Amino acid sequence: MPSLTRVPRSARKPPDDRRAEFERRVLAAVEDLLADGTPFTEIAVQKIAAASGSARSTFYRYFPDKSRLLIRMAELATTDLFAAAESWWGAEHTDQQAGVVAAMRAMIGGFRDHRYLLLALSEVASYDREVGAYWRARVATFLELVRARLEAERAAGRVGPRLDPQATALVLTSMVERTISVAFAVDTGIDDEALAESLGRAIWLVVYGDAPRA
Repeated sequence: MPSLTRVPRSARKPPDDRRAEFERRVLAAVEDLLADGTPFTEIAVQKIAAASGSARSTFYRYFPDKSRLLIRMAELATTDLFAAAESWWGAEHTDQQAGVVAAMRAMIGGFRDHRYLLLALSEVASYDREVGAYWRARVATFLELVRARLEAERAAGRVGPRLDPQATALVLTSMVERTISVAFAVDTGIDDEALAESLGRAIWLVVYGDAPRA
C-alpha cells in the first residue's frame, strides 16, 4: 500500500533546486543580521540557522564553517555585479562612454543590493586567510580579463601606444573596487548616478583618452 505521508519522488525538488533555495534563504538571513549593525564575526551560526528557518545540522551540511559561508554568499552576491563589468569589457564599445557608465550603474546597483554582505567581505578578507585568498583570486580573474582586452586594443591601435595593459588593468580594477566600497562604507553625499557617471568617465578616459585619431 502506498504511503500516505511520504512525498512521491517525482514531487520532490531536485537536490540542486533545494540547495539553491536554501542558499537564498541563508543569504537573506545573513544580510538582515548584518543590516542591524552586527559584525559578521559576532553573528552565531545558530542565529543564522534560526533566521533562515533551518536546523544547525542542515546548515553545517552545506557550510562547514563561517569562512565557507561568507565565500559562498559572496559568490551569490557578486554574480550579477561581475557580469555587468565583464560584459562591457567583452563588448565592441560602439556606445562609447555611455556603455561603461551603464556597466558602472549596474555594478553600483548590485553592490547596493548586497552592501552589508560585501562590506563584511572586504573586512573579513583582510584577516581571514581563506576568505582573503578567495577574494584575491576572484579579482585576479577579472583583472586578467581586463588586461587581455587592453592588450588586444593596443595591438589593434585603438588605444595610445604607451598604455601598459597590465598596470592599467590593475589601476582600473583597484579604482572601481575601492571607490564603490568607500562610497557605501561612509556617507559621502554622492548619489549612485553621479558615482556611475564619474567612474565611467574615468575608465573611458584612461583607456581611450589618448587613442590615435581615426
